[in-house]
Amino acid sequence: MEISAVVPVFNEAESLRELHARLADALGSVTHDYEIVFVDDGSEDDSFRVLKELERSDVHVRLLSFRTNCGKSAALAVGFKETTGRVVVTLDSDLQDDPKEIPLLIEKLDEGYDLVSGWKKDRKDPFTKTVPSRVFNLVVRSITGIKIHDFNCGLKVYRGEAARSLDLYGELHRFIPVLAHWSGCKVGERPVLHHPRKHGRSKFGAARFVNGFLDLLSVMFLTAHESNPLHLFGRLGLFFLLVGTVINLYFAVQWVMGEPLRVRPLLLFGVGLVILAIQFISMGLLGEMIAKTGRRREYPLKARLGFESEEGKRD
Repeated sequence: MEISAVVPVFNEAESLRELHARLADALGSVTHDYEIVFVDDGSEDDSFRVLKELERSDVHVRLLSFRTNCGKSAALAVGFKETTGRVVVTLDSDLQDDPKEIPLLIEKLDEGYDLVSGWKKDRKDPFTKTVPSRVFNLVVRSITGIKIHDFNCGLKVYRGEAARSLDLYGELHRFIPVLAHWSGCKVGERPVLHHPRKHGRSKFGAARFVNGFLDLLSVMFLTAHESNPLHLFGRLGLFFLLVGTVINLYFAVQWVMGEPLRVRPLLLFGVGLVILAIQFISMGLLGEMIAKTGRRREYPLKARLGFESEEGKRD
């Protein structure tokens, strides 16, 4: 397959027929060898019925459906695993992303990128969404050092192997460029058209920003210290141990020189730091044990050439 499009769907029945027509036109202008994978994320409206009609009427359409709402990250993860395309496209199902931008994003991808993210430079949303989003993107850009403007744009184009290597769960779809970058992929960006919402309302509330920052901490910790948690907890523990030891040595010297040893706030603080240091180092050691007995780590491969597949054929 040349191109696989993955479209998460949750309660967007009114948009699906128009989205399918526009998406089929855009993909058909690039190649006739494409597939559209709709992932129904437990919709409660007529989305599943509409998607079944589209699947029956178009040989390019494939349909996956969850029994309950599992979230956008889960929908993308399952969709990626079911794709076979050399290029993978993702976009939202609310008609705000314009499928006409896909060929231009693919051209950008061919410049040597593994992932090209859309940038909703002229975003057609109320300020209650645009202002927090700008703050969120600024913080993520500053912390991660990835110089793109819109981390959570639904319109993205990937190389197939890059998309299928992503480990998505929870609400990590917001940080796909971060996950891809930290796994060694080259990430780019291109401005794209953005349209006002035509039907319904957004499925994400204000809590998404708080959850987003918490997820960022999770991503940074798991990416940098998943296989060696002692490096993080051990460094914190050694810092607390050093400060606590210096404080306690000061009082020990005072006591040797004849100064009565009385209970003082600074002394209690020093003892507390030593206890805290022991706890942090213990947490790091326990984390090392869990990491060692956990699942086997998978390393992202850019290519796999000259090896026989499970069917005995050459890749």
